[in-house]
Order: sequence, then structure tokens, then C-alpha cells
Amino acid sequence: MPQTKIAPPEPRRWLMFAILLVGAFLPPLDFFIVNVALPSIQQSLGTASSAEQLIISSYAALYAVTLITGGRLGDIYGRMRMFFLGLVGFAVASLICGVAESPWVLIAGRSLQGVTAAVMAPQALASAQAIFPESEKPLALSLYGAVFGLASVAGQALGGILISLDLMGLGWRAIFLVNLPIALLVILIAIPVVRETRAQQTSKLDLGGTVLSMATLGALIVPLIEGREAGWPLWAWLSLAAVPLLGWLFWRYEARLHQAQGAPLLDPVALRTPGLGRALLVALTFYAIGVFFLLFSMYLQGALHTSPLNAGLIFLPFGAGFLLGPLSTPQFRRFLGAYVNPVGMGLEVLGFVLLAWLVAHTPMAVTPPEQPLAVILFLIGFGQGLALPTLMRMITGRVAPAYSGMIAGIASSTLQISTSLSVAIIGGIFYTLLGTDTDAAALTHAFTVSILCIAACLALGAGLSLSLARQPAAQLQTAARRPVE
Repeated sequence: MPQTKIAPPEPRRWLMFAILLVGAFLPPLDFFIVNVALPSIQQSLGTASSAEQLIISSYAALYAVTLITGGRLGDIYGRMRMFFLGLVGFAVASLICGVAESPWVLIAGRSLQGVTAAVMAPQALASAQAIFPESEKPLALSLYGAVFGLASVAGQALGGILISLDLMGLGWRAIFLVNLPIALLVILIAIPVVRETRAQQTSKLDLGGTVLSMATLGALIVPLIEGREAGWPLWAWLSLAAVPLLGWLFWRYEARLHQAQGAPLLDPVALRTPGLGRALLVALTFYAIGVFFLLFSMYLQGALHTSPLNAGLIFLPFGAGFLLGPLSTPQFRRFLGAYVNPVGMGLEVLGFVLLAWLVAHTPMAVTPPEQPLAVILFLIGFGQGLALPTLMRMITGRVAPAYSGMIAGIASSTLQISTSLSVAIIGGIFYTLLGTDTDAAALTHAFTVSILCIAACLALGAGLSLSLARQPAAQLQTAARRPVE
């Protein structure tokens, strides 16, 4: 039997990956940075509370529903091409936001940012699967995870710095316009050195599947983001009720297209890979932590009357842990192997249980002791950062490289859905417990119960991850090398 030739690794793969990581860095950065600027935007443009919500939710919703399509576009038309297209579009959208003179122009710019970010962001994760040999993938995915930790810290800090500096009198507009020189610099550096990668068997984009996937995700994501703020109107419940039907129609359409020898957006063969479903369920629990930032800020400022600046500084140990965790993943893999993810999520569970205990045993309206609080927040961030690269490997490593863009989009979209679910469900528990009371006792009780709910979700994910870690390595490698059908 003739042996299959293995192509040598791309010599410039690390430089290419560093360039692509900019596309993974900018989307979360622009999500976090806007939160800091909302008061300044409201004062400048006179935005109503509903418009302020749309400034955030339009970006988040369109980003989430377009990620799968963005990843698949990279498989078909080239990952570097889609990265540059997304980057240029993101820069144009940032310019629209930066010069906006009305709330609706700003919302339009944010919507375009969400779509173009979804085209740009999956290409780094897809390329990590496609251009690196197996021995280098853990380090590549660790750097990918560290980028998210850096973006979460930088978004909170950079927004405040840019607004306070008021460069050239731009005020809040600087948080968007700063993307323009970044995009220009990346393009000038990247064009001479990058090489295109894509699936070997190219095809046209599955337009029917694209429409159905966006309709399904939109019916789920939009009410989860907007429902609570709008008081859970009838349209939100009808939209959620339509999700199973839309999902079934989407799956049937993709299955029939595959049987007809077409190229579906989500290939049923790849999605039947052993263990992939459980890995995606882990991802669905992974960002239960997404609501924590909102609830912790409400506890600090509402129950403890902490200033916004000090509340932001309290988060720094979490950011430091989230940054160091992914960088430590390769070292932990040496003695934990496939168990890094459940251990990382287990550290998060421990951190949230300790935080609930610390808050419950601190006198009412008194800030918890500084050092124990910092250690607990660092533990939570470190566990999150430690687990993220391994989670991405558990998902992307189970399918053939030809499906890298597709699976990268699915993974990123699942994490976005996880965040939205945490805000809708655990945030709903918080507000239900809080009721009409806004005193320190009510806020403290609602916060404590809510973070225990976060711990329960992460414990479920850790258990599922533990079962995946026990899967024989040979089975994983066989699935990852499965040829395209």
C-alpha cells in the first residue's frame, strides 16, 4: 500500500498565526471596551436606554449568528483572504462608529462590526488546526487562549485610558478609531509574508444552510440578549419556541444536501465524529461565567458602594490569571495530559464556591478582605485560562483539517451562546431573587446564590470533560484524520 506523503510544515506558520491572532483579539476587545464608554456615549449622543442596549446587543447578536458562516468561508475561499476581508470591513465599521453623530448610525456601525468580526475571528483557530503539526498545536492554542485573557483586561483598561486622555478631543470616539491604525499596520506587515490556506476540496458556500443557520441562531440569541431588558415580551417567547423547528429544518436541509453530494455548511459526517457532541456541551457550559462580570460589578457598586474605578481594579487578578493560565497549559499537559480541561474547570468551581463563602461570611456592606478576594479571583481566571486551549483542542482536534473553519465557527458560536444563556438564565435567577429590593442584604444574597449556580454549571462541564479525557488517544487521532467525504 503506498504511503501518503505528509507535507512539510509551513515555514512562516508562527508569523502567520501571530497576524491572525489580531483577528481573535479585536472582537472581544471591542466588546469589553464599549461597556466603559457607554456613559460618555449617552452624554454625547443623548442615547436612550434602549439604544444603549442595542449598541452592545447588535454587535453581540450578529457576531454570534455569523461565526459559523465566517469559519466556513475561510475553508472555501481561503483563511487569509477572509481574514483580510474581515479586517478591512471591521476597520470601515469602526470608522462609521467613530464618526457617528446619531445613536442609529452608531448602532449600524456596531452591527457591521459584529458581522465583519465573525468573518475575521474564526480564521486563527481554523489555521491553528491546519498549519501546525500535532507537536505545536498545544502551544498555538495556548497563545490563542491567552489572547482572550489579554483582550478582557485590555478592553476594560484601554477604554478608560483613551476616554480620560481625550486625544485630539475625540473622547469616546477614540475607542473605535484606534482600530484603524491597528488594521493598517497589520495589512502592511502581513501581505508580503502570508500564504493562503484552505480546504483541499473547495466548493461554493451553502447559501440555503447559511440562511437557515442564521435564522436558527438568531431566534435563539436575540431573545436571550434582549428578552430580559424588554420584560420578556411575547415575541421573545415565540422566537425561542421556533428554535427547535428551525434547527430541525436546518439539519434536514444539510443532510439532504450531503446525500446529494453537495457541500453543506455543517457537514453531517464531521458532526458525527465520536465525542464531538459532548465536547460542544462542555463549551456550552464553559462561559456560564459570562454573567459573573455584570453581577460582581452590581454587588461591588450596589451593595458595597465601590467606585467604578476601584471596581474595575478589583477585576485585575482575574485578568492576570486568565492571561497566565493559557501560557501554563503546555506545562500542565506534561503531567495531566488530557485532564487539563477538567482540572481547569474544577479550579473555577472551587474559586466560585470559595467566593460565595467569603461573601456570605463578610459583614454586610463591607468589602471582603482584599488578599483572599484577589487570590480567589486569580484562581477563577487561571482555571478559565488553563481550560480554554484544551477545550478548543478537544473540539477542533476531532475533525479533519478540511473542516477547520467550520468547526472553529461552531466552537466560537457555541461559546457565544453559552454567554447569552448565562446572562439570560443565571441573570434571571439573580433579578428574581433581588425582586424590588436594592439594599445590601438583598444584593448580597442574590449574588451569592447566582455564583453558586455558575459553579454548578462549570461542575457539569468539568464532569463531561472528564469523560472525554478518558477517551483513548488513538480514537481521537483517528477521528481527526478522517478524510473528507
